[in-house]
Amino acid sequence: MPTSTAVITDLEAIVSGLQHDDRRLFARIFHVSSTIGHLTAPAEMHAWIAKFFGSVEAASSQRITKVTNLVTMEGALFNELRACRPMEAKGGEELLKTIAESRGDPFCHPLDGTPADAFGRITGEACLTAGNVAKYDGFHGVVVFAEHDPLAITRNAVRDYFTSARRWAEAAMATDPEAKYYFLLWNCLWKSGASIIHGHAQTTLTRAMHYAKIEQLRLAALAYRTRENRDYFADLFHLHEVLDLAWKKDGVRGLAYLTPIKEKEVILLADEEGLPLYDEVYRVLESFRHLGVKSFNVALIRPPLAPVEEDWSGFPVMVRLVDRGDPSNKTADFGGMELYAASVIASDPFKVAVAMRKSASPTERSIPGK
Repeated sequence: MPTSTAVITDLEAIVSGLQHDDRRLFARIFHVSSTIGHLTAPAEMHAWIAKFFGSVEAASSQRITKVTNLVTMEGALFNELRACRPMEAKGGEELLKTIAESRGDPFCHPLDGTPADAFGRITGEACLTAGNVAKYDGFHGVVVFAEHDPLAITRNAVRDYFTSARRWAEAAMATDPEAKYYFLLWNCLWKSGASIIHGHAQTTLTRAMHYAKIEQLRLAALAYRTRENRDYFADLFHLHEVLDLAWKKDGVRGLAYLTPIKEKEVILLADEEGLPLYDEVYRVLESFRHLGVKSFNVALIRPPLAPVEEDWSGFPVMVRLVDRGDPSNKTADFGGMELYAASVIASDPFKVAVAMRKSASPTERSIPGK
């Protein structure tokens, strides 16, 4: 069992200390290797290196750990120089000013500022739906939050966003029963890809088959079950649990993923949609707030809403949440490595897991502590 001071760049040693069966299971799903990167810096750089990376010695010999999910072929590269740095919240006065100055956009008056879907609007307590003007599927809606500030998030509002989005999907499917594949995406601020600051999420319902990455995950899990006669998602959670990277709350399983697509990725698994899952999404976002996260993606991935021909047995309802970096930083967090090779990660899943397991505050607070 890892200690509370475990770090991702010690993963090989941590895995070697697992029970025999767990080591074998780890080898079925993950491959991990480490290397040392060396450099020699000129004396003129020493002060700069010490300021930003702690010491010249730390930069001169850097441990890099590569983790690959052999089932899904997701990969991540962790550098101890980056992963071991403390995750601290940065000031956000300029961001708050930008959000305040953006009030008055079309989403602030959605009834006359946004179109309706052909089947009408779904109205919740904290949101209403609209049709997306530039659609990327036949059914593509927007869940427009009543709260303009995309960081002012409450538990009840999160419940309503997801509940209203599900009602939208059911209304869309009622008009086209062949559109059975539902997807929800919540982008917060421009670093996440959001084109409008006002809080909102997007919903789609597609036909014939699910989106490619979701179908790829289904097929990978199915191949694992055929090959190993085991449930991939159960094994994935178990491995994270024995590594002290997982938790359970009200029937929802959560894990700080070992091969995150980007910083601090958390995966939630549930047997079905409902308030326990939605509340855990809120709790993770609240934990993100304490880690200084201001821009993020949330994706709801689930089996089709009605029976289909292909095999979805054992596939859970899944929510994936990821930090997209400081909105004030002009550097993109996705580069050529993420697009074509493997994700380069600066956060440590072991530190993320510690933050996620802390008890959530009993009071509802907005994400950016105001």
